[in-house]
Amino acid sequence: MAQTLAELSQSIFATLGLTGTTNSLALDENEGERECLLLVDGLGKNAIDEFGSKIKILRELKYERTLSATFPSTTATSLTSLGTGLAPGEHGMVGYTMRVPHSGTPERVLNALKWDERVDPYIFQPNETLFERANKEGIRTSHIAAKRYADTGFTRAALRGGIYIGANGIEELADGARAALQVPKSFAYVYVNDVDEASHGAGFGSEKFIAALEKVNRLIEQLLSSLPKGTRLSVTSDHGMVNRGDYLVVGKENELLKDVRLMAGGPRVRYLYVDKNGNEVFRTEGDIRKISFTDDEFSKLKGKIVTHNHPNKATGGGVGTSFSESDIQTAISADVSELRVVGTDGSRHSIRPIGKSWPKYSEVEKSWKKEITKIRSEIRQGKRSIFDNATRIAFENIAKKHGINYSHDTKPRVRPPG
Repeated sequence: MAQTLAELSQSIFATLGLTGTTNSLALDENEGERECLLLVDGLGKNAIDEFGSKIKILRELKYERTLSATFPSTTATSLTSLGTGLAPGEHGMVGYTMRVPHSGTPERVLNALKWDERVDPYIFQPNETLFERANKEGIRTSHIAAKRYADTGFTRAALRGGIYIGANGIEELADGARAALQVPKSFAYVYVNDVDEASHGAGFGSEKFIAALEKVNRLIEQLLSSLPKGTRLSVTSDHGMVNRGDYLVVGKENELLKDVRLMAGGPRVRYLYVDKNGNEVFRTEGDIRKISFTDDEFSKLKGKIVTHNHPNKATGGGVGTSFSESDIQTAISADVSELRVVGTDGSRHSIRPIGKSWPKYSEVEKSWKKEITKIRSEIRQGKRSIFDNATRIAFENIAKKHGINYSHDTKPRVRPPG
């Protein structure tokens, strides 16, 4: 199982005795009971492998292990996992931007790092953070980072509970961490984003990137020289960086946004939101016995989900509790993705190809007619109930043989007239 920031933060708090946490990284106990975690945003293993010489102080630290980034590997998701000790699927902060449920039509997109104050961070991310849990058990927790992050929606959602110490430079960051760790049973989380900012702005390996690494080197030196005795300093990151190569703009000179009503996520992982009931291509009505399509309408059926109702007795119908031969022929010849029918009794049926394509209709028709003849003979001979639906049973028996997935709910339902 991959070890992420969730496992790291849980392991650190476990060494401080926090109930309900697991030391899955098997960290050594620290008698000083003072833990300082420095997270350098964007400082992935590839940066250390290629430019480690710029952070010479790292040689004085013990290499513990390489962690995996969360999925998606974006700061908002990673830091929420660190703050809560949970996986993204549990805490729900699943990207740089995300859909806000029940926020109107169309629903809004929330940028986690530029929070929309209409969204309550305590509701959007309702799980207790490790900071909150630790405070209840007498473990002093602090969060040392730039002053501008102090009361943001993201901080309140992902990292709430710790004493926030605003610090804008190396001296202030080191002083804040030192003050936070004056007593045993204390945890200080220090965050800097210079490496990430330089990578996004000027590129991985650029002069600004190298300058940011050198700043990290000075910060670690300062922390090592000033943190109280008995403090263990851990250095980690949320993700790495690569320079962008070829790329594609979703929706520009392509149809990737067709039928999409909302797009969120980030460059690493995109989320495309579509209507839960799909977009209606067209609607048509037939008579009691049949539905007719124009050539244009028929061409639009390809690759679509087609749903139709068999008329019930209230409209002069009452024939057709399952698929008819014409239904199957239409599904195959029009190459629909799925055909659904609501029978005269309210039962619901669905067919779709098991593989990428439908079988030949002539082969299905031959097997189906043979099976229907057999079942109707069994009914006449008293081997089956007269209430058995020969059409449905026959098709159910031969569907899988021809690569068709047939599912149905045959429990009668109340249908309105029409």
